[in-house]
Amino acid sequence: MIKRSREERALTDFGDSPSPDSDSPDKQQVRLAHILTSLQQSGSVSVEGLSKELTVSLVTIRRDLDALEKQGLLRRTHGGAVSIEPLFYEPFRNDRSFQAQVERFAEEKRRIGRAAASLIRDGEIIALTPGTTSTEVIRGLPLNRKITVVTSTVNVAMELSKRKDLDIFVTGGHLRGDWFSLVGPTAADSLSHLLIHTLFIGADGIDPKWGVSCYIPEEAELNSAMVKHAQRRIAVLDHSKFGVIAGWRICPTSDLHILITDSGATDEMIAPFEKAQIQVMRV
Repeated sequence: MIKRSREERALTDFGDSPSPDSDSPDKQQVRLAHILTSLQQSGSVSVEGLSKELTVSLVTIRRDLDALEKQGLLRRTHGGAVSIEPLFYEPFRNDRSFQAQVERFAEEKRRIGRAAASLIRDGEIIALTPGTTSTEVIRGLPLNRKITVVTSTVNVAMELSKRKDLDIFVTGGHLRGDWFSLVGPTAADSLSHLLIHTLFIGADGIDPKWGVSCYIPEEAELNSAMVKHAQRRIAVLDHSKFGVIAGWRICPTSDLHILITDSGATDEMIAPFEKAQIQVMRV
């Protein structure tokens, strides 16, 4: 009988042995958190790659991925797993205008969203305005931080419904179909007794003089109400939104604390905001 080396036993037995000492619930939770974080960052993971990163066997990783799939947090593939595309979007899969919004500067929006999510502190109440970039923020939310998410957007609530570590507050109101947003006096009234620690503002345009703006008056009104209730206000906008003046202002430039955009934004674009003492992040 060939005896395995101590290193081989450690690699193959971690997480696979029935002994409670070899794979405690705490160890598994650490692995699951790592897997979900990797998935948030890249959109896909491989069994082999995770096995090397976590120094556990392939069997253990497969079991972890199966457990996360049962919780609805990922979809298993041959050799790994990918992020779940919400079934909520299924009726819009062949809608060209919807797909154009989602696909436009998709990688830039992804980077902006991850950078914004990294600024969230433990225990915060955060809020997000409707939009493709702000949706990317929620896809990067850190795990197990006791975060409360305030949203006026149905798709955000649906995407986060599987996250048991988050508290989700939906404003209510009248549903607009273009981007699943809830608007109207009911939505605004629901914010009256709420303190928002950090607000992430997506918009159709940003201009140093006019401020942050959008094309829908009802959305601008509700987003402005969120601004008034927020302690920290972070704009999340790709470079194509600079210099755009939409018809309805959400807030003046002076209301912003941080502006996160992508590397396509030039020095000339961001200079007026830096001059206004706004922290600008290009990712």
